[in-house]
Amino acid sequence: MRIFRTKTILTTFLFLIISLSLFAQSGGKAKITGVLKDAATQETIPFATAILIDKATAKNVKIAQTDMNGAFTMADLPIGKFTFKISFVGYQTMVRDNIAITASTGTLNFGDIKMNPSKGNVLSEITVTGQKSGMQMGIDKKIFAVDQSVISEGGSASDLLQNVPSVSTDMDGNVSLRGSSGVRVLIDGKPSLIAGGNVAQILQSIPASSIESVEVITNPSSKYDAEGQSGIINIVLKKNSKLGFNGSVALTAGNRDNYNGNTNLSFQNSKVNLYGNYSYRYGNRLGGGFQDIAYKNVPATRSTYFANQNTVSNSLDKGHNAKAGLDYYITPKSVISLSGGFNSRENDRNEFLDIQQLGKSRNPVLLSNRDNNNKGSGNSYDLNLDYSLKFNKPKEELTFNFGYSHGNNDNDQTYNTTITNQNGTPVNINPSLNRIFNRGNNTNYNIQADYTLPLGKTGKVEAGYRSQIRLGDNNQYADSVLTNTDIVVRNNKLINDFNSKDQVHALYANYSNQINDFGYQIGLRAEDARLDTYLEGYNINTLVSSEGNIHYKRLYPSIFLTQKFKGDNQLQLSYTRRVNRPRPWDTNPFLDVSEPFNYRAGNPNLYPEDVHSFELGYSKYWKKVTLTSSLYFRQTNDVIQRIRVTGEDGIITSTPQNLSHQYNSGLELISKFDLIKPLNFTANLNVYQQKFAGDTRYNIDPRSGFSWNGNITANLTVAKNLSLQMRGEYRAREVMAQGRRNPMYGIDGGAKYDFPNKKASLSFNVRDVFNTRRWSMTTDDASSTIDFSRRMQGTMGNLTFSYRFGKSTFSLNKKKKDDQQDNRPDEGSF
Repeated sequence: MRIFRTKTILTTFLFLIISLSLFAQSGGKAKITGVLKDAATQETIPFATAILIDKATAKNVKIAQTDMNGAFTMADLPIGKFTFKISFVGYQTMVRDNIAITASTGTLNFGDIKMNPSKGNVLSEITVTGQKSGMQMGIDKKIFAVDQSVISEGGSASDLLQNVPSVSTDMDGNVSLRGSSGVRVLIDGKPSLIAGGNVAQILQSIPASSIESVEVITNPSSKYDAEGQSGIINIVLKKNSKLGFNGSVALTAGNRDNYNGNTNLSFQNSKVNLYGNYSYRYGNRLGGGFQDIAYKNVPATRSTYFANQNTVSNSLDKGHNAKAGLDYYITPKSVISLSGGFNSRENDRNEFLDIQQLGKSRNPVLLSNRDNNNKGSGNSYDLNLDYSLKFNKPKEELTFNFGYSHGNNDNDQTYNTTITNQNGTPVNINPSLNRIFNRGNNTNYNIQADYTLPLGKTGKVEAGYRSQIRLGDNNQYADSVLTNTDIVVRNNKLINDFNSKDQVHALYANYSNQINDFGYQIGLRAEDARLDTYLEGYNINTLVSSEGNIHYKRLYPSIFLTQKFKGDNQLQLSYTRRVNRPRPWDTNPFLDVSEPFNYRAGNPNLYPEDVHSFELGYSKYWKKVTLTSSLYFRQTNDVIQRIRVTGEDGIITSTPQNLSHQYNSGLELISKFDLIKPLNFTANLNVYQQKFAGDTRYNIDPRSGFSWNGNITANLTVAKNLSLQMRGEYRAREVMAQGRRNPMYGIDGGAKYDFPNKKASLSFNVRDVFNTRRWSMTTDDASSTIDFSRRMQGTMGNLTFSYRFGKSTFSLNKKKKDDQQDNRPDEGSF
């Protein structure tokens, strides 16, 4: 009996130990709740990251994210002592230490946690290792803090975007999102007039050091501009968010004579916020490549069956960027803001072309050399007046914006051609000189008003109006200098004048609400769009003109349904209708003859693409892993594609046309995870299918194919002040309407040392370490097959020194000396 009783007691004791152990590991009934708010505006902050850290092991026990109303819940917490941290981009990380959870602990309600703007020059957000992260993920919006991208320091905005998940850039700097072009790229929420709105040149003109963050919105609601086939990328330039007087300086030097400089100054008190920044970029890029054309069905009048071209190029870009602003708080709840920006750029690009025109048996027909020189310059500026009024009712707000911007762009092109061999016989014909002069002026107006009204505890109505007017005036003049003379002959074929007026007037309304863990938003945007164009050109020697007009009215609905589940995960289903309006250079009929065998021209009669987008998103947070996944499907009607036509002279002219439709579908995964405490990864994988419907008008057959791209970034803390970063990417073969893009991969690496005073840092990076990034494609149609390859930069190394100065008036509660966690400058207690 005594033995039985002893066994029973031991069994019960062991059962209690195992139960308590399991409770400690898997959690009990204790939970932490709270609501995150902006300390100044009292607005809630969605998609912030909350972490519970075990004080004994320094490991992360729970991770949660605030919902659309700024609320969070950490459930099933284990017994122990913990540190709680909550963070969001641009704000101080808030910390509560020495949290004790026992078996009797129920709900710990932290109430309203009020966050102040970040004190330091960095964006304060933490990862599951307690370090600052470069990414803040929401279910439909992702914010990337650029100060964490060591491998982008010293580069341009284009270099930076290559390191943002979901985003890629091609050889000309054009941006795509999830493998699809037609992305709406904004600077501080507005279109830019740098280089006439040419996105590639805008991104090359802006140094990465002047950028604060990048926002990626893959399926925007009706509140946003409906333009952008695959979504919106908003580049946010640095603006003061710190109290007191602060400043920073960053200097970069790289190989091949590449230099950057950036400085920021700011002052803020309770009534005034003054800020300004200036940056200079001197970028020298070496490139080159080849193009091999094999003609089909060659007419008897033409002796050229093959045309091969090898190119060596050098491009020098110089750019000045300045931005300044003043925020004045009329009352604690109303603020008026004035801001302005200026950009000045110069570009000097030289290309040497070795051209071979060959016969049927690859015998020389015409061999020549050609020097292309393009000198470009331009200036643009923008002015903005903003007003914001917050009412006594929480979250009720009225905002207004009036924006004006103007830009001019000049490009002078010179083509100098020397014939070296004709029909197999060496010759030395003096160079022929052709010149083209482009002049462009663009003006934008933006008028916008937005109103937000809360309804009940969780409901909200948003409504607004926006008018955008874009005026363009572009002309081109061309002439030739006769060989061995000073006689100039006008080239009427390339002379024209093109004017455009693009107007979009929009009204929108959104209603959102939340029922327990289920949230929904329903919106509708109505737009009246009109594009008027006027073209003057020559028909041989006769001046002729034509007018174009495209006018359409559309409704753009959006629906978002969100369900939160236990275990810090949520699911969202959304549908939006969007539009992809032609880019300015796609509607401009000027003939680009810089490539001897490939001419490019615009089409003023292009209709906008009509896009229907569906997305199912899921996010989940574990102790060491954060995952955001998306299944998406997009149908594009009147899809815009460049169609190639080969003339009798063998010159291929590509012009954008509206095809019937295209389908894009895929799965995207973005994840942050820890391997060990000092090592964490961010990975992105996108697997997708593109399907092009055929179009008999242009002899386009139906085509479809799967493709994928992926990248992974590793961050390693070697010592307290020394960190390393490595990134690799791969893009698989991708189908096009008339051919395919070939695979490409590249590796980047960098290191950063923060000086003990926390005010200075030194970083070194190398982009494209193995010189493998080469854009190549094969196009195939009834008249020719073209193999094309090109690179524009090669291996680039940069050394950057940064220094921050000034004093903030934030008062922070210091931690005790015996705390195991180091107190950071951008942490506050609550």
